[in-house]
Amino acid sequence: MTHNFSKCRVVTFKSNGVQSFGVMTDEGVIDLSCKFPNFPTLREVIEADQLKELVTAAEGSAVSFKNGEFTLDIPVPFPEKIICVGVNYPDRNAEYKDGSDAPLNPSLFIRFPGSFTGHNQPLIRPPESFKLDYEGEITIVIGKGGRRISEDAAYDHIAALTLCNEGTLRDWVRHAKFNVTQGKNFEKSGSIGPWLIPFYDSNQIDNISLKTRVNGEVRQEDITSRMIFSFRRIIAYISTFTALVPGDVIVCGTPTGAGARFDPPIWLKPGDIIEVEAEGIGVLSNTVEDEVIT
Repeated sequence: MTHNFSKCRVVTFKSNGVQSFGVMTDEGVIDLSCKFPNFPTLREVIEADQLKELVTAAEGSAVSFKNGEFTLDIPVPFPEKIICVGVNYPDRNAEYKDGSDAPLNPSLFIRFPGSFTGHNQPLIRPPESFKLDYEGEITIVIGKGGRRISEDAAYDHIAALTLCNEGTLRDWVRHAKFNVTQGKNFEKSGSIGPWLIPFYDSNQIDNISLKTRVNGEVRQEDITSRMIFSFRRIIAYISTFTALVPGDVIVCGTPTGAGARFDPPIWLKPGDIIEVEAEGIGVLSNTVEDEVIT
């Protein structure tokens, strides 16, 4: 299935050092911050349930900045929570070769906003490790907050969809016995974007394709209907122990095929181009650069 998202790509962008928000077109970006002066960022737009109104406001407006005159940031600046789901496709569970059945509950971990960068920006490989890996994932943004949200009501709480390359330093996720936090939070090691696609109905996510390419080669490919834990289950489970709030970001798991699973492993290196693509959402593209120590 395909969805027309050409007129509803909501972005956070930066031009001349100033961050703003608006709607992407093929020619550039329409700055809408002046039409919504009460909202400092998209997080407040989402909280006020005005994301779809933002798209409507762009109709008939001229491009404010042409392509090349701005850069894209992560769509929701400084969300209260970024919660990531691990091992959420059947083949991913089999990759561990530990003979275990599919888990009964989602594996979760937290990432910080600073560990992500935007579309067309480089992922940063730190000097502490060369084992930088990719993980392409579909990502949901919470619109209506809540606690103990039922699976039946879960989709009422989604504001928008986006993509994530959940870049990981593989050796650093094994530094301790029970946690992966270190290897998941190096500065700008992952990316989110390029934009937000407002969420309307289940057809947008229930059975769509997700793939990751490295230098044009498809490395990961699956469909969301095969996820071990559905989007509804993820929202219900997380909201059991923490109150979700507007702007919260949930990264929903990656298919098999990450670089660590090759023999020998294939790590990302400077100059690589990684593309995460999902039906109806778009393509998130990043390069890789080594961190410059000053």
